[in-house]
Amino acid sequence: MTHMLWLYCFVFLLPTESCRMLCQVANKSKEKISARPHGVCDGVCVDNSHCSQPCPPDTQGNTGFLCRQKKWHKITETCRTLNAFNIFETNSYSVQPFGGNTIVKEYARKSETITDMLMQKCPEDLSCVLRNIRQSPRIPGNIAVIVQLLHNISTVLLTGVDEAKMQSYSIMANHILNSKSISNWTFIPERNSSCVLLHSVNSFARKLFINKYPIDISDVFIHTTGTTISRDNAGKNFTFSMRINDMGSEVTGRVLIGRDELQKVPAPSQAISIAFPTLGAILGASLLENVTVNGLVLSVILPKELKRISLIFEKISKSEERRTQCVGWHSLESRWDQKPCQIIQENSQQAVCKCRPSKLFTSFSILMSPHILESPILIHITYIGLGISICSLILCLIIEALVWGQVTKTEISYLRHVCITNIAATLLMADVWFIVASYLSGPVTHHSGCVAATFFVHFFYLSVFFWMLAKALLILYGILIVFHTLPKSVLVAALFSVGYGCPLLIAAVTVAATEPSKGYLRPEACWLNWDMTKALLAFVVPALAIVVVNLITVTLVIVKTQRATIGSSMFQEVRAIVRISKNIAILTPLLGLTWGFGIATVTDDSNLAFHIIFSLLNAFQGFFILVFGIILDPKIREALKRRVTSAKWVSRISECGALVYATWGSSHRRVNALPVLSNISRKHEAVLDSGAL
Repeated sequence: MTHMLWLYCFVFLLPTESCRMLCQVANKSKEKISARPHGVCDGVCVDNSHCSQPCPPDTQGNTGFLCRQKKWHKITETCRTLNAFNIFETNSYSVQPFGGNTIVKEYARKSETITDMLMQKCPEDLSCVLRNIRQSPRIPGNIAVIVQLLHNISTVLLTGVDEAKMQSYSIMANHILNSKSISNWTFIPERNSSCVLLHSVNSFARKLFINKYPIDISDVFIHTTGTTISRDNAGKNFTFSMRINDMGSEVTGRVLIGRDELQKVPAPSQAISIAFPTLGAILGASLLENVTVNGLVLSVILPKELKRISLIFEKISKSEERRTQCVGWHSLESRWDQKPCQIIQENSQQAVCKCRPSKLFTSFSILMSPHILESPILIHITYIGLGISICSLILCLIIEALVWGQVTKTEISYLRHVCITNIAATLLMADVWFIVASYLSGPVTHHSGCVAATFFVHFFYLSVFFWMLAKALLILYGILIVFHTLPKSVLVAALFSVGYGCPLLIAAVTVAATEPSKGYLRPEACWLNWDMTKALLAFVVPALAIVVVNLITVTLVIVKTQRATIGSSMFQEVRAIVRISKNIAILTPLLGLTWGFGIATVTDDSNLAFHIIFSLLNAFQGFFILVFGIILDPKIREALKRRVTSAKWVSRISECGALVYATWGSSHRRVNALPVLSNISRKHEAVLDSGAL
């Protein structure tokens, strides 16, 4: 009996003591883990190294860090409190003595299991998880769990979505769309979680059944409205007014369906619209996009027959200095796209967009450029400079016409002045068409006129560059080819082919290739498109290539000038430096080197100083051509002086003739005096032509 008692104690008490020891070890280990500070990595911080830390007690998951500049920065977090046990209001799945923990871990690991349990516990209205979801902290792990839950619900429920289910679904989404949770979206490892949320809400709303009465489900950060439409309606609109955060004022958005569009609906159909005040910021934060959504995100679920709707967005940031774009969310590529929308009207308060909904595009909004694209200073510089430039170019052409016969006596001077005259003429036309294009650009774009203006602006500005290239090639021809000369007619034909033929070919191909698909123009201005078709490259690539060639030409001129002064005296070297500086000053505007400064505005688009310098150099280019290409040319000055002097002599002789006429008074004497005056005038002109004066 005693042996049996000892055996009983050994069998039952030993495991108990072992359990006590194991519990003590576990508690010590837990205390050690809890004592470690959370959010701080233990390892040495080496640039681009990673480390992972466990989450605080009562949460599952871990936090990832990246070392930058000798400091640890949090980049990911999966800490969560929600799992298959505590997400439900009534916990019917109690812990079992054997294997219970395994079930908990499996449910927590597979969020679709939560969906299956949800469909079993409250399939009528999905409300059995709402209280605990509302009470859960909006930490990254919980946000990811709720996003996955919403995605699975929208996938599992194929039909039978009524107002009660939509109400519960909206409450779940509203919890993680809260403005206070935006920063936590950046730490979710799955960067596309916000895209999944948008797609899931739209997919679930598409299955919503609207009975006789309209549906209006309004939460703070998501608002759903639905109604039936038919061709008998005069028009439909959905109006939303929502707060972006707790402190800000309300921002409105409207979806308008015109009467003409409703005539395309063959039978009564459903129309649903959803507004999100914070989703735009969440999409930007989670995808790390360098764009700013400046209005509500409006989703529309419409019959496929409706191809065009109007949307009115009140701006969150009411700034007149930033460009607005109407965009649609590309559901496959997870990005904002300008293709389905165009801006119709805009002011500092709101923007009106025309959009084409489809399977790819069901959500729309407006974007605000992160940088200031237009400044009042730049606008004033541009238009004042253009006015001065146009007047200067007209004066250039007048002077060239006055002195043409005097300055084009040699072949090289003739070709040089052909280039200068055509540069001035094409730049004058380009500036005029630029002003026309600016007038046509506006809230309501005149499409046909805008296409024509863009074509001519593109053609004439390209012509300016190609005539500058022709002048550079002429300089190279004079420097490099000394003993072989081409006939004058061949050179003139070559210059005109380069100056007008190449730009015409490029401009024509560009408009022919992009305009049929409506990708020739920018939505907001009469200029070449960039976002859709990259048509702007048809101007940028030739212009920059010509600037590079012309820069090489100027370098060769400088080298050629320096070689002539090697071994010369100090005085001659100083004269050479002055001559080099003069050559650079003359050739820079004539060869368009100031346009090379545009590279700085591309590399640093936010720097206003670069834009101001670029605008000053190029808006006043016509003035620079007048000064450095015409006025500083000694031959033109001399010819102009002769012309003016000749005009003065003729004027004086005419005055003398009038005096003689008045003094003599008799017709006989007047007849005899006129041949004398005529002979004096002819002799004076002969002297001027001979160059003696």
